[in-house]
Amino acid sequence: MASPSMFLIATFLFCLLLPTLISSSPVQDPELVVGEVQRSINNASRRNLAYLSCGSGNPIDDCWRCDPDWEKNRQRLADCAIGFGKNAIGGRDGKIYVVTDSSDDDAVNPKPGTLRYAVVQDEPLWIIFARDMVIKLKEELIMNSFKTIDGRGASVHIAGGPCITVQFVTNIIIHGLNIHDCKQGGNALVRSSPSHYGWRTVSDGDGVSIFGGTHVWVDHCSLSNCADGLIDAIHGSSAITISNNYMTHHDKVMLLGHSDSYTEDKNMQVTIAFNHFGEGLVQRMPRCRHGYFHVVNNDYTHWEMYAIGGSASPTINSQGNRFAAPDERFSKEVTKHEDAPESEWRNWNWRSDGDLLLNGAFFTPSGAGASSSYARASSLSARPSSLVGTITVTSGALNCRKGSRC
Repeated sequence: MASPSMFLIATFLFCLLLPTLISSSPVQDPELVVGEVQRSINNASRRNLAYLSCGSGNPIDDCWRCDPDWEKNRQRLADCAIGFGKNAIGGRDGKIYVVTDSSDDDAVNPKPGTLRYAVVQDEPLWIIFARDMVIKLKEELIMNSFKTIDGRGASVHIAGGPCITVQFVTNIIIHGLNIHDCKQGGNALVRSSPSHYGWRTVSDGDGVSIFGGTHVWVDHCSLSNCADGLIDAIHGSSAITISNNYMTHHDKVMLLGHSDSYTEDKNMQVTIAFNHFGEGLVQRMPRCRHGYFHVVNNDYTHWEMYAIGGSASPTINSQGNRFAAPDERFSKEVTKHEDAPESEWRNWNWRSDGDLLLNGAFFTPSGAGASSSYARASSLSARPSSLVGTITVTSGALNCRKGSRC
């Protein structure tokens, strides 16, 4: 007979997996997301299941990083997402595909063994790398649905050319990559699936460009120095989590929402959690339009202009972040309400809840402090801001090696 403790463990695992087993459809009731995440965090802590939790306070990492056999259980990572992108399963239900060739000589007819060949396939794939490599893409990497790019176990750099595009596809996980020095691409033919290639105009030069994409999770990547944004999400994208990333040396870091006039972005929901916004950053961490944005337990150690900005009445729910203002006396404000007079922006729902404001940093709230809009901009339970340093200490691409904890 199974012991009571084993029954509790089995029940806990079933509860964690149930939402994904049932559906990967867009979040209809964001408050359900809040409840599910809170229950999973609290239950794991209360039961002290050692092999499920390292006790770091970072619920994503505690889900998988203690497992010394992570390399044999790679696809378990897909069950560790939280926030609005928690249903992004990527290539969990497909085969593992090993990238053995770092070249990218032909964007229309990519060679088997290359990253481009893997990401354009129609079937779900969990893509890993045979060794350390630097991939300089010839043109932007157009991903097909149900793909995971998993850089764990190797040092993988996407650098020196156009970078990653998630356009009108769903269920994408990008994990453990170094993405930097991204350039514009385009005016070229590029394949997006085995049966289709087309002419691409000039791309912006984003590190990760999400264009009409849904159920997308970008986790534990190191990003810097791209031609446009590090991670941008526009044109009706939603159900996105951006977590555990380390971002440095860049001007316009993150744009969420295409334009003030593009009202289709009103349904956008993005979780920005456990990231470290580090040295050499200027602005847009993020810059939001129209939708609902949960900015939770991030560490802001550098900005030159502002940290969080927006226009077109987005709802911004800032919780448990640590904001360390620069020494420049005129750059202490965390927030920037853009492209509107105060008579308009004072009605936008922006709140700071439990944030730690250091070195003179100040957050300018607006709108209703207890508005129901914040329910649609909540996706997980915030940890106290005093724990942010511990939660984000291993942000960015991890140095994972086989046979040991990551």
